[in-house]
Amino acid sequence: MITSVLTEALGLTFPIFQGGMAWISDAELAAAVSNAGGLGIISAMNLDADYLRGQIRKCRTLTDKPFGVNVMLMSPYVQEVARVCAEEKPAVVTTGAGLPNAYMKDWIAAGIKVIPVVPSTAVAKLVARAGAFAVIAEGGESGGHVGDLSTMTLVPQVVDAVRIPVLAAGGIADGRGVAAAYMLGAVGVQCGTAFLCASECNVHEAYKQKVVAAKDIDTVVTGKRLNHAVRSLRSPFTRRYIEKEFDPETSGEELESLGVGALRKAAVEGDTEEGCFLAGQASALVKCVQPAKNIIQSMFAEGEALLKGASQWVK
Repeated sequence: MITSVLTEALGLTFPIFQGGMAWISDAELAAAVSNAGGLGIISAMNLDADYLRGQIRKCRTLTDKPFGVNVMLMSPYVQEVARVCAEEKPAVVTTGAGLPNAYMKDWIAAGIKVIPVVPSTAVAKLVARAGAFAVIAEGGESGGHVGDLSTMTLVPQVVDAVRIPVLAAGGIADGRGVAAAYMLGAVGVQCGTAFLCASECNVHEAYKQKVVAAKDIDTVVTGKRLNHAVRSLRSPFTRRYIEKEFDPETSGEELESLGVGALRKAAVEGDTEEGCFLAGQASALVKCVQPAKNIIQSMFAEGEALLKGASQWVK
């Protein structure tokens, strides 16, 4: 069995985190992943403290295993959400879209392991100095907000830059990705797109079917003009957005307004015309809808077999 400092420190069976995806990563999905031996994560997204507190307490009725919360640092409710985390004490807080240093002292004092998502070695060093337990090095292959570096190049550089554990994220949806992550120096993985098609995921069925049907070239990055690039599945929405993004007569404010509510339309309503279906390049590796337990077990069985057989290449 593949183990690491993550399984030992967090009480996991498998060193895998489920990514915090807005409108998708709720208490039910997080509990399913945690019950399967990984670390399920609730997304605080852009909602208020009451929403997050309710989700945390609901998750505790569904699992007695450790789980985490993802805090989106650009949220208008970030301060009250940060306070709820310190009060409710999930096992882990992951963060994205900014530096979490202002909140880390309170979280660490509450006994929470803080594990930020980082797009570069510079950010990894900053959060490591602030007391992060580990970091998640996420390459641009991932869905949602993305950086420029690929997982293959980012992970080993972050491993070299910090003395804390590193998880790999971006483009990982099967055992080959797990094995590759370990060879790059990571001690575990975080997956988002793979869990979009978990049976326990409450995202709209149309969203799941778009992921299952995706081919290798079916994702696109938009929003670079606004300095917050986002990867999603190609759709009527992305086609219209790209036309506007490259139109010099379209203002930044107009571009911003185009994206408002588009993820909710996809995840909650299944609107294939107006919705933005965030997903990573690993969509093409996701072949069916199945329970979270099956996803995790198959990934690590394949990953273990590959790592055990790696000696065949060494003479």
